[in-house]
Amino acid sequence: MSDTVERIKCLIIGSGPAGYTAAIYASRADLKPVMYTGMEPGGQLTTTTEVDNFPGYPEGIDGPQMMMDLQKQAERFGTEVRMGMVTEVDFSEKVGGIHRACIDNNKWVEAETVIISTGATAKYLGLPSEQRLRGGGVSACAVCDGFFYKGQDVAIVGGGDTAAEEATYLANICNKVTMLVRKDHMKASKAMQHRVTNTKNIDLRYNTEVDEILGDQVVEGLRMVNNQTGEKEEIPITGFFVAIGHKPNTDIFKGVLKMDDTGYLITDSKSTKTNLPGVFASGDVQDKIYRQAVTAAGTGCMAALDAERYLAEIESEEEIEEAQTKTEEV
Repeated sequence: MSDTVERIKCLIIGSGPAGYTAAIYASRADLKPVMYTGMEPGGQLTTTTEVDNFPGYPEGIDGPQMMMDLQKQAERFGTEVRMGMVTEVDFSEKVGGIHRACIDNNKWVEAETVIISTGATAKYLGLPSEQRLRGGGVSACAVCDGFFYKGQDVAIVGGGDTAAEEATYLANICNKVTMLVRKDHMKASKAMQHRVTNTKNIDLRYNTEVDEILGDQVVEGLRMVNNQTGEKEEIPITGFFVAIGHKPNTDIFKGVLKMDDTGYLITDSKSTKTNLPGVFASGDVQDKIYRQAVTAAGTGCMAALDAERYLAEIESEEEIEEAQTKTEEV
């Protein structure tokens, strides 16, 4: 392990809309941010073929291209973007304390402030056909991609509130929505269940699981199986949505930062402040409700502003202490 420890004013852990937006604002505030991209540079949007709902792109934009544009913008203002993954952290609990992070189990860096933008990973079923057709009709975000299937037949798998909400969202724009629930009941709240059962173009299938997603380049159909009878059925669809939950990428922060029961980082009220001074969280790592690129970008901006103000307050306090010391000496 290297003996040289680098000191960074603002360390950004993770890329994506939140991380890059934080980098843009932090750079312009002269915080000289250093970003470590993580295992998936650009985050979840790098697996999205078309982003149609981010402001400023009237014709839409390819997800990976959008991330490259954000990276270039961050770098133009002075952000240093580095490939690498933070594998361990040692955060200070005191105001003005120095935080430490280990990169790739090899090198430690020190930081005056840390912005966490590690995001969340959508849970998938694990089928080879599902992975092959991601970006070709398989999606984990109905609000993001549902528009492309307007007037078409689609399917969604899941039985919780998110699945119910996304199913009713799809039902408003699609011709038919087949909803697969593997148990004989939904986990969603009663109100959400009623919304699903009262929506005429949602075909709700209990005790039903996905056997195979059909299609070579794009989704063309779905083969489902009744887990009670073993009976299989094929239906034609053009879009398949997975709504079985997300896992926030917060494992390395367990026991260090406060998080909820599902692992999302908890931030103070309307800020991005975590329970430790100088450590901020933005994007899907602390947002399990909206999970949109534009909201992630917004919290990235907030995190940079919070970091800037935190450092300014410390600097101001140090100046006051220095002035008081000089007065006492006189």
